[in-house]
Amino acid sequence: MEIFLLYFLFINLLVFIIAGYDKYQARKNKRRIPENTLFFLALIGGTPGLLTAMLLFKHKTSKTSFIVKFLGILAFQIVLLIVFLKYKK
Repeated sequence: MEIFLLYFLFINLLVFIIAGYDKYQARKNKRRIPENTLFFLALIGGTPGLLTAMLLFKHKTSKTSFIVKFLGILAFQIVLLIVFLKYKK
């Protein structure tokens, strides 16, 4: 369980930093982090980190397609969590 918590902390910190860096690059009109990279990191457990970065940095919050895909990943993770908790009993 401790390893899982360390992984969760690491992946969320990583995606938060990467999203912040992407916002920084966007302001400078420089090379950006691909959206698929951000989605992948969210999918493997970084959803809270990406959501925090989106809200704190106002990053990708006006891009509807990004929001829809992000919410899809979040919904998928919620369903997985519900199924896992239901069958764990």
